[in-house]
Amino acid sequence: MSSESERTATSDGVQIHQSRRLPDFLQSVNLKYVKLGYHYLVSYLLTLCLVPLMAVILIQASQLNPDDIHLLWLHLQYNLVSVVIFFVVLVFGSTVYIMTRPRSIYLVDYSCYRPPSHLQVKSHQFMVHSKLTGDFDDSSLEFQRRILQRSGLGEETYVPEAMHYLPPRPSMSAAREEAEQVMFGALDNLFANTNVKPKDIGILVVNCSLFNPTPSLSAMILNKYKLRGNIRSFNLGGMGCSAGVIAIDLAKDLLQVHRNTYAVVVSTENITQNWYFGNKKSMLIPNCLFRVGGSAVLLSNKSSDRRRAKYKLVHVVRTHRGADDKAFRCVYQEQDDAGKTGVSLSKDLMAIAGGALKANITTLGPLVLPISEQLLFFSTLVTKKLLNAKVKPYIPDFKLAFDHFCIHAGGRAVIDELEKNLQLLPTHVEASRMTLHRFGNTSSSSIWYELAYTEAKGRMRKRNRVWQIAFGSGFKCNSAVWEALRNVKPSPNSPWEDCIDKYPVQIVA
Repeated sequence: MSSESERTATSDGVQIHQSRRLPDFLQSVNLKYVKLGYHYLVSYLLTLCLVPLMAVILIQASQLNPDDIHLLWLHLQYNLVSVVIFFVVLVFGSTVYIMTRPRSIYLVDYSCYRPPSHLQVKSHQFMVHSKLTGDFDDSSLEFQRRILQRSGLGEETYVPEAMHYLPPRPSMSAAREEAEQVMFGALDNLFANTNVKPKDIGILVVNCSLFNPTPSLSAMILNKYKLRGNIRSFNLGGMGCSAGVIAIDLAKDLLQVHRNTYAVVVSTENITQNWYFGNKKSMLIPNCLFRVGGSAVLLSNKSSDRRRAKYKLVHVVRTHRGADDKAFRCVYQEQDDAGKTGVSLSKDLMAIAGGALKANITTLGPLVLPISEQLLFFSTLVTKKLLNAKVKPYIPDFKLAFDHFCIHAGGRAVIDELEKNLQLLPTHVEASRMTLHRFGNTSSSSIWYELAYTEAKGRMRKRNRVWQIAFGSGFKCNSAVWEALRNVKPSPNSPWEDCIDKYPVQIVA
């Protein structure tokens, strides 16, 4: 009897708890629709004002008699010189505007490298291999095991050929081989999908942070594809995981100067010579996260390419926090006490990344946010500054500006932090989480694997806007905004072609 009473009480307790939560839920739903109504009202305020104005003009015009119309025609005849001058100025101004405005930059297509299956590494293989190398003590092995468990990486990520040997064989020749496989693999697929001849490429930008041999990686590509001698080629090094957006920005500026040409941007990272074989905890994390990957992007400033291009570049916003010492050293390549080289990640990394993101969206916000969000942000700022009120800073709703988010798959914590700070939904970070799970942290190319995921899922519709956000050493936060020119389908040999049906997967906490 007592147990029955307890169950009833417990049941009643649950009902009471639910009844208390229901009004809160309804209130949040009401607030959501109130905000949405406010957004639409402000966004279409000009249109709403013009409708009655146009109605008044049409009514007045309909009341004109033939004599009034004849009188108006006589006025135009007597002021013929003024009319001619007006149209000359109009034509001249339009011509100057068309000739001097920035040229549109189109993303014709891109390709992401998918390594061969024999380079895949499972978590238990990673740990067994790490133990057999004899370079790590028990504490370091346990640390790596915990990192792998919480990393969000799946069982199909790739490490380079040299890391599959016992002992590992990191060498210059092996690093060159890794670079060639990744870059040439992505470029071969890109040229095949676009039918663009290598000789037609006028600009080449390659970015790889940690591997910068002589001749450069860009020279390796020139030699492989026999690109023309007057090509503008650039090789960016040491700029971290955000260098892909920097390379896009550089290519964009060059395409404004050199007309009617193509630009290719190749983004990759090299692991072979940058695996850490020491026992410093902060330098072991990259071993657990970074994996093989790369991308090749074809950009064009030809108006004729608009018909076949996937996207148009809308904005690039770059933020650099290198003047701050903590930000400068939070991702730092150095030697440990035993003289072994690796990349050290600071405990302050997430806080510094948050500050860099805040600075970046402060610049990006006015460019992309609807006026309704800008007014809310401005009013909150004025209230806080003038009235010294304890008002929480207003976080703009970037879901009103973008349809898709490609957050650099640097690690699970990075994605979690941006999901929380930008108030995103799980579907908005799905591409980033699944890219981290399937391919790991592929450095500057990860945002392209994420875009490919969105396409493979059939979610990219015409006029959708995409926000690519990347973080990198220095410390930098860079953003690129693209607009879809059509309903975008995945290109042949997409990196998700053989596995998209099984995604999204449940990631264990």
